[in-house]
This record gives sequence, structure tokens and C-alpha cells, in this order.
Amino acid sequence: MSFTPTPDYAGCVSVVVPVKNEADNIVPLIEEIHAALDGRADFEVIYVDDGSTDATPQRLADARARFPRLRVIRHRRSCGQSTALATAVRAARHPWIATLDGDCQNDPADIPALLAAVGPGQRTPGLELVAGWRNRRHDSALRKLSSRVANGVRGGLLGDRTPDTGCGLKVFARDTFLRLPFFDHLHRFLPALFLREGAAVVSVPVNHRPRTQGRSKYGVHNRLWVGIVDLFGVMWLARRMTHPEIES
Repeated sequence: MSFTPTPDYAGCVSVVVPVKNEADNIVPLIEEIHAALDGRADFEVIYVDDGSTDATPQRLADARARFPRLRVIRHRRSCGQSTALATAVRAARHPWIATLDGDCQNDPADIPALLAAVGPGQRTPGLELVAGWRNRRHDSALRKLSSRVANGVRGGLLGDRTPDTGCGLKVFARDTFLRLPFFDHLHRFLPALFLREGAAVVSVPVNHRPRTQGRSKYGVHNRLWVGIVDLFGVMWLARRMTHPEIES
């Protein structure tokens, strides 16, 4: 098996947050990201506004004046979370990416623990993705059930060794992400796609908080059923990947 060596982690990370209509969550989350990483890492924060129709653009513009590490990219029209994620990763300046959902349910205080997993002397050989695991979720019973079913089906078919692939909190190698085949809903299958590249993947328990502002963009229909076609597509991709052993 052969893969590109994982970049050395030198405390350099780009924190990526795709958002759509999350005006009330913008400033609180940015403040928490800075509180979690100031003095611990050389970091930037990249928000991608995916065609918001509320006050999100103005809140981000105001935040830029307060937070010089903040960069803002705006999609003129909504293209979906995976496209917003890809836009940010392409623009990122650091070799490691940390992702967060923009609804404040992910806790930025967990980012250092995920970064520690790829730190000097800690990294599993070939480790290129650390996934958050919301083992104590603060969601409705219906959302918990749909997530449990989706994770069970996906894990059984893909063997991605990840109990909670839907958690928005992840740390991964930028270069490896940019090699992945892109498709809508890519973000739901990152562990399986990283494994397809020959990388190692681990999960780390993280905090999960109830949503206090705004409304969820996902329900049973667009979280579970829509992903079935993508699931079979990822199975097809995974089974057709080979890693040749090169003789010197």
C-alpha cells in the first residue's frame, strides 16, 4: 500500500465553518474558536456563507473588523455544505483543516484534543483524519433515531470504522481532501473516502450541545434517504481503488 506522507503538524490549522442563515450564531462561535486556539496554534478561520438570505453576511462583515484571523467567502447562491467545504479547503493556507458546523452544536473547545491526535509523537501511522464522535447527543428523538440508522447502514456497507460520520467536528489533511473525488454530500462520507486513499482514520469523543439559535437545515428526508444513492456510489468508488506496491 502506498500513500502520500501525512504533513507534519506544526500547530498550523485552518478552521473551516460553512454556514447558511446562521446570523445569531456567527459571533458567539467565532469568539469560542479564538478562545480555544489563541496561544495554542497558528490558525486562521474561514467562513463560507453559502448564499444566506438573513443577516449572516452583515454579521460576518462586522466580525472581520474584530477578528483579523477571520476570512470570509460568499457563494452568490446556495450550493450545499459539501461545496462550501470544498471552497474553504481550496482557499486554506495551512496543511491541516478543522471543520465545525455553524450552528454552535459543535464545541470549539474540542479542537485541541483532535489536533493533539495528529501532534508529534501522538499520531497513528498514516493518520490523516480525526473524526468527532458525539456519544452524548442533544437532539430530538427522531434525529437521534435517523442518525443511528444511517450510521449503522453506512458503517455496515462501507466498513469505515467511524461511529459518527455525521459529526461536523473533524480534523484532516488538506492535501488528501483535495485528492478526493468530489460530489454533493461528500462531507457525509469523509472517513470512507480517506480510507480509500490509504489513510488511517480515528474517532475521538467530543461534546455536543443543544441548538439554541436558528433552525436545522436537515431532517429525516435529506439526512437519511437522500444519502442512499451516494452510499452506493461511495461503495463503488471504494471497491475500485487499488494501492500498488512499488518495488525500488
